[in-house]
Amino acid sequence: MVTDTRSNSWRRFGLIILFALVVHLAGTVFLPLVDRDEPRFAEATREMLERHDYLVPHFNNGYRFDKPILIYWCQAVFLSILGNGRWFGEFAVRLPSVLAAALTAGVLYRFGRRASRESVGIWAALIFTTSLQTIVHAKMAVADFVLILFMTLGAWAGWELIVDCDNTDAARGMRNRWWWLFYLSLAMAFLAKGPLAWLPYFVVLICLQKNPSGLSMIRPISGLLLMLTVVGLWGIPALLATDGEFFRIGIGRHVVQRSVGTLEGHGASHWLGYLAMLPFYFGTVFASFFPWSWYLPALIKSRREIVNRPRFETFLLTGILLTFGIFSLIRTKLPHYTLPCFPLLSLWMAAYLPVADGNHLPFRRTLVRMTAFALVVGWILIPWIAPLFPSERLYQQSESWLRPDMEFASLDYDEPSLVWCFRRKIHGWHHPVPPEGLAPFMAQPGPRFCILPTDQIPNVLHTLPTSWKTCRTAGLNLVHFKRVDLTLVLKPE
Repeated sequence: MVTDTRSNSWRRFGLIILFALVVHLAGTVFLPLVDRDEPRFAEATREMLERHDYLVPHFNNGYRFDKPILIYWCQAVFLSILGNGRWFGEFAVRLPSVLAAALTAGVLYRFGRRASRESVGIWAALIFTTSLQTIVHAKMAVADFVLILFMTLGAWAGWELIVDCDNTDAARGMRNRWWWLFYLSLAMAFLAKGPLAWLPYFVVLICLQKNPSGLSMIRPISGLLLMLTVVGLWGIPALLATDGEFFRIGIGRHVVQRSVGTLEGHGASHWLGYLAMLPFYFGTVFASFFPWSWYLPALIKSRREIVNRPRFETFLLTGILLTFGIFSLIRTKLPHYTLPCFPLLSLWMAAYLPVADGNHLPFRRTLVRMTAFALVVGWILIPWIAPLFPSERLYQQSESWLRPDMEFASLDYDEPSLVWCFRRKIHGWHHPVPPEGLAPFMAQPGPRFCILPTDQIPNVLHTLPTSWKTCRTAGLNLVHFKRVDLTLVLKPE
């Protein structure tokens, strides 16, 4: 009977991962990389392979310090296997996110099953997989889901350590395995996206504040040293190679400045706006966690008057509220910043919403509708909107003219997708130029091309030689959400 139960459990684990893969793989091949983050990550990975430099990422021949190294290593594995050609390149750099999202669903199933019961694990995995922000970000070539996978593993291991602290007769070997998984998972999460990764560490410390013997069992100081050692194996050589710039920009700008000021205009710069935006994530969760956010009011209402909460619920709420609280205080705000706590939010809903204890029909209907929505978006909507991406369209039109030794410039359209698309075939670099710099750039010796708004050609290039080639496209700049009409002007020799 025990063997049969284990067999069924692993079968469900495999089916959950398969379901998540079906949902998240839909459309990933057809969609060009979406400016701006996806092309930056993808191009930095390609340059890593070209340079054989697996220590410090580069983008467009310059350092890229925005994120630690793990996401580039993950993308490099698949990019080296599948290549960087059209479709396969996009698919390759998105695969780490897809696989990490599917594995996170599997971890949630095992976590919920051990911490509560079978149905909790199943529904937590399904809720998380079909929430809107998960569906969107699992298709993106960014660092978020590698971070989320390891944070969820860390949260699960941390919970197991808390439970073991209440059972002094538990096997020391099992507790040691959870201890290693906890701290190594958080170290890998840091290598994915930085200090946010260590939130589960503080959740465990908070939950154990009234249990000194528990604190001694999880050995927080030695665990912190282990995390720092693992991070340092990459971080110290990277700092030495860049004379400390990786720390000053990666932590100083992208962590500290993001916390105390607005970065790239995401947030309120004035203190009145900052105060007004403090509840930002408590509102955006209803869109990010859609459609399961429909059930949040009922869940909150059903748990509002409980004084002595189950320990599992206390653990989940500590992680959820700590994440929402920290990001509410940070000045730079984007709706997906709270995505790392969605696994805990899914577990909380699956475990404590009354409908999960008996009548699953509303959940099932929501699951079917959201799964159908995700598949329709992936297989119908994404192929339909793919031609609207101007960088990819210009590349397709000019591909036969491109030569490896070309350099290229752009005017009033400096999106990173240009670098990703055109460096599939050329080895030169992208040069954003002002209007007065475009004609001198094109006058330099050697084959080259430029991309500019069509209506700017008479003002900056005047008469084009007959040997030059041009192609034109119109599309949508998703970053600014505006229509663009662009022309590529190419000098063959």
